[in-house]
Amino acid sequence: MSIFHKPIFHKLKENLTDVAYIWRQEMRQVFRDEGMLIFLVIVPLGYPLLYSWIYNNEAVHEVPVVVVDQSFSQLSRQFIRDCDASPDVHVAFHAEDLDEAKSLVSRQLVKGIYVIPSDFSQRIIRGEQGTISVYCDMSLMLFYKCIYQTAMVEAGRLGAGLNIKRSDNYTKREDAITVQPLAVEDVAMFNPSGGYGSCILPAVLMLILQQTLALGIGMSAGTSRERNKNGHLIPDDDPHYRGAYRIVWGKAICYAMVCAVTSAYLALVVPKLFSFPHLANQWDLLWMMIPYILACIFFGMAVSCLVRYRENVMLLMVFVSVPLLFLTGVSWPESNIPSAWQGVSWLFPSTFGVRAYIRVNTMGATIDQVLPEVRIMWIQAAAYLGLACLVYRYQFRLAKKYANV
Repeated sequence: MSIFHKPIFHKLKENLTDVAYIWRQEMRQVFRDEGMLIFLVIVPLGYPLLYSWIYNNEAVHEVPVVVVDQSFSQLSRQFIRDCDASPDVHVAFHAEDLDEAKSLVSRQLVKGIYVIPSDFSQRIIRGEQGTISVYCDMSLMLFYKCIYQTAMVEAGRLGAGLNIKRSDNYTKREDAITVQPLAVEDVAMFNPSGGYGSCILPAVLMLILQQTLALGIGMSAGTSRERNKNGHLIPDDDPHYRGAYRIVWGKAICYAMVCAVTSAYLALVVPKLFSFPHLANQWDLLWMMIPYILACIFFGMAVSCLVRYRENVMLLMVFVSVPLLFLTGVSWPESNIPSAWQGVSWLFPSTFGVRAYIRVNTMGATIDQVLPEVRIMWIQAAAYLGLACLVYRYQFRLAKKYANV
């Protein structure tokens, strides 16, 4: 007596045959459709290289500034020389007044202005607090960081030198204590260079994975609707598209196989190529990436039901890329995000995928330390799988209805 009940075995074989057929059709479309090939393969492979190469220098140096020196004193000249000697700022121009300096900024010849008032030296000699006004071009925060921090550091050094001259110290040790009574060692954790690339790009890599999957899957859905005369996601006359679960799993296996290559490239190769912090244990990274990839795939399949034409997915997903980066809590503190927007962020796999990836890859966390994020991604994967099955079940019924008409 056979261990397999013939009807059950036949049904299982039929299901696997249909899943394999749908997988084959979807895989063929991925590599024959130029749009899907671009979004699912070329963009994940090429875009991270371009983005990482642009920010490969990590920090900005020799930012041009203009100085308005109304004091014409020895102290103001010393401050200007110290700023110009710093690695981050270059004193490119001297202006007569603030209006002339603003015109240089408007022409993009400089990125900031240092204004030294006429009473700068007199106030310091009288023992009062001197002031220096700093104006920055806020179009790029890296310029602001260099210009403002340089002014703060050099002003602090100038003040420290004046304090030493006014003190009655006899030894260099006493001078050091006068300048810095409490020694503080500043250590930049997980980002030794303090660079923009090491901070932001790991989050961007994970966001690219979600967005390209959603764009590719959405384009596939738009193509299916355009090819079917009734505008359905499922062909009306193909006998292999006979169930929602077969369709979802056939397509999902195809996307997972393609994504397995691109995700390994994004998570492992790109950080190594550009020397981003990479402290992850490979197995911890694997167990973190599996639910994230599945959540992104089923999220893309669920969202694809909103796509009527191929171009619609561009308007739908590209628009939300920058807000999704902010909602991850990487470029903007999570504690400062309003509760309503935090609730919105829970709908997207990138929110928890980015947080888990940064903790595992950049901070060296173990899988146990990111279990809350991993659990939520599994919940998202299950929820979007169910939603995708409901969508395709509805489409399957419509296709069956029109096929019988």
